Parts: sequence; structure tokens; C-alpha cells
Amino acid sequence: MTNKPPLGLFITGNNTEVGKTYVTALIARQIVAAGIRLGVYKPAASGCRRIDGQLVAEDAVQLWEAAGRPGTLEEVCPQKFAAPLAPHLAARAEGKELDADLLRSGAEAWTGRCDLLLVEGAGGLMSPFSDEQYVADLAIDLGYPLIVVAANRLGVINETLQTLITASVFRGGMEIAGVILNDLNSATEDVSRDSNYAELKQRCTPPLLAHVPYAAAELSSAIDWLELAQTD
Repeated sequence: MTNKPPLGLFITGNNTEVGKTYVTALIARQIVAAGIRLGVYKPAASGCRRIDGQLVAEDAVQLWEAAGRPGTLEEVCPQKFAAPLAPHLAARAEGKELDADLLRSGAEAWTGRCDLLLVEGAGGLMSPFSDEQYVADLAIDLGYPLIVVAANRLGVINETLQTLITASVFRGGMEIAGVILNDLNSATEDVSRDSNYAELKQRCTPPLLAHVPYAAAELSSAIDWLELAQTD
């Protein structure tokens, strides 16, 4: 990845269906409001809808809109598949193969066109991207610090700590910029939600960057995303 944009952040989840795209869109809006040229990249998407004969990745559209429509949707998400499966399995369901090289080289389309690139992975770090590769392999190869989106629900402490441990040891480890706790709904019956942020803040070595209330229109605190994207 010698031609990748100079700065980037890789957004992953502590599990699937944790609101990664929603949170990434909030991050994108804050970055754009700060006057920073932003690129957004969703290397592969499955479970896409067919509209007028074309597959549309709704997550990619949401990111593109939040970032002010930089580039083209094809550059935002170059590989799209219909089946709601891991991307490599969704590709095979259509008689295709996921292009592992394009997963990585697609970031090069943003070189010289943005100051910061947000990359949203699929599922969690150990979600498969091929028979041999995981999302964590892509994150390592792109070389961007991680933002971990954690769903605020019972079990989030265990899931998040496992994700952080995985990130710290997988192929020698990767840099973790921080964790964002995300409320998935407004339900009140899960009493763990009231204490999860404080528990995570106590137990996580990377910083807790934000707590996103359900249906929040913006992040509650200003964050220096360019600073977070700096690697040692």
C-alpha cells in the first residue's frame, strides 16, 4: 500500500450490527465541518439492494452523503454483492470471487484527493474476507489506526475487550485510536447500558472517545481526528 492516502482511520466493530456505518457517518460530518478534505471507503459490501438493475450499497451511500459526496460511489465501494453473507461468500453466491487485491488498492483512488480517509470494515476484526483472510488482515495491510464501535448492550465489555486483545496481537498487533460506545435503540430494560461506559473506560487501555445516544444527530464532543490518525 505504498500509494495510500497519508492519513486514515479504520472503523471496525466489536461485533456485527453494532452501528458502524451510523457512527462513521457522524465522524464524517464532524470532520467535514472542520474543513478537512475527507474520503470514505467501504472496500466491500454484501446484502446490497438492486435498484434499477444496479446493486446499491446503502451503507456506502450513507457514508458518501455524510462526507459531502466526495469522488464517486464506485470509488467509495467498488465491490458490491446481494446476498447477506460474508463478502467472499456473497460473491460466490453470484458465481464471482472477491478481489482481495482491490480491497487494498481501492484506497489508492483517494491518494492526493483527501487529507483523511475513513475506511469502514465489514463486521468485526475476525469476520472473514476470504477463505484465508480476515478483516484484521485488511486493517493491518492498510496500516491505519483502529476506531472500535461497540454496541451498548449486555456483553459489550467482554466483546470489546476481546476485540482490543485481538487487535493487539494479530500479526504483531495494530494501533488502536479509541473506542466509541453506541446506543442501538432507546430500550431501557437493559440496565447494563447505564454502567457500560464507565466500566469500559476503567478497563480499556485505548481511550473511550465518545458515547453516542440513540438517534444522535452529531457527536457530543469535538475530536481531533487528524491527530488520532497519526501513526508512530
